Amino acid sequence: MSTPPGFPGFPEPAPTAEQVIAGLRGTDEGSEDLVQVLTPEGIRLQVPWVDEHLGDIGVDQLKDLYRDMVLVRRVDREASALQRQGQLGIWVPLLGQEAAQIGAGRALAARDMAFPSYREHGVAWCRGIDPTQLLGIFRGTDHGSWDPAETGFHLYTIVIGNQCLNAAGYAMGQKFEGKVGDSETGEATICFFGDGATSQGDVHEGFVWSAVYDAPVVFFCQNNQWAISEPLERQTRVPLYQRARGYGFPGIRVDGNDVLATLAVTRWALDECRSGNGPVLIEAFTYRMDAHTSSDDPTRYRLADELELWKLKDPIERVRVNLVREHQVEQSYFDGIGAESDELAARLREYCSTMPEPGPERMFSQVYAESSAPLEAQREAFLRYHASFETS
Repeated sequence: MSTPPGFPGFPEPAPTAEQVIAGLRGTDEGSEDLVQVLTPEGIRLQVPWVDEHLGDIGVDQLKDLYRDMVLVRRVDREASALQRQGQLGIWVPLLGQEAAQIGAGRALAARDMAFPSYREHGVAWCRGIDPTQLLGIFRGTDHGSWDPAETGFHLYTIVIGNQCLNAAGYAMGQKFEGKVGDSETGEATICFFGDGATSQGDVHEGFVWSAVYDAPVVFFCQNNQWAISEPLERQTRVPLYQRARGYGFPGIRVDGNDVLATLAVTRWALDECRSGNGPVLIEAFTYRMDAHTSSDDPTRYRLADELELWKLKDPIERVRVNLVREHQVEQSYFDGIGAESDELAARLREYCSTMPEPGPERMFSQVYAESSAPLEAQREAFLRYHASFETS
């Protein structure tokens, strides 16, 4: 299997701290350390080692990736609207990060396991989880309604960075059980987190344990430039992917708004892990186009011209332009995807507005696998207390 040229060394001569900080928040499309095959203008570049990992990607597969991104964005926009209408307590937008999530999600094999944070709605889509299953978390009625063992997708993790420890432990189990060693049949784990999480101790501990035990885990950092209101330069003096070298495993930076490059890089990293060469750190260089959550106001800490600059690098638009220019895809296809997204949004609205409210006993029935006498006594006491407030 091929390896990215010059990878994973540092640039020579080493840049000054001022030069590094100045370059952290702006992409240079010609930079050697940024893997890109689809430019913001929709032009397909030829990068041999990337093309090797995109061998089966033709126009039909590219159309499928486009469909994924459009539908996931529509789910995100509809859920944001539902939150504003009082149907959801909170929502965590993914606007602008569709390519990073769909590219990584479609690189996974069914036998792999993914550990998300709370923004990976696109990865959930790729793992076959219906968008309606996400709503209970943000409506406050459940902690996630899917089976991680069946879907290969763990429940959302709210505590920043904690999923890195969970992923490291799961990947260590894959290693101990002999499920690595062959890229065709082996298993791998992928863990998703943001640039802000890299300042958390749990992430570093996950790196250390994974490195020491050669755990087959891909650490996938979606660097969207802002940790809530803190910019990237307040968190690091070097590009995040270069941190991997300090732990003894490779790191690579990919254009996170390029779904093809993200797909290829993630495929490569997962193959490395399945073959027993893990872990790997991927820094997907992207941008959070919306608020951190629906409780956040990004206009208070970032400038409008920064947002306008990144709109020109929209991950969906560059695929649409490529499909039209290089593959002559007709407007009827895009109209069909638009109609499908309308249907999906309508289904999401209907489901959200008719979701049943769980009873007060839910807090007891969903805590332990097996009940106990003290728990039953607490349950009965609480239900009696709760019933005393009921009115006829």
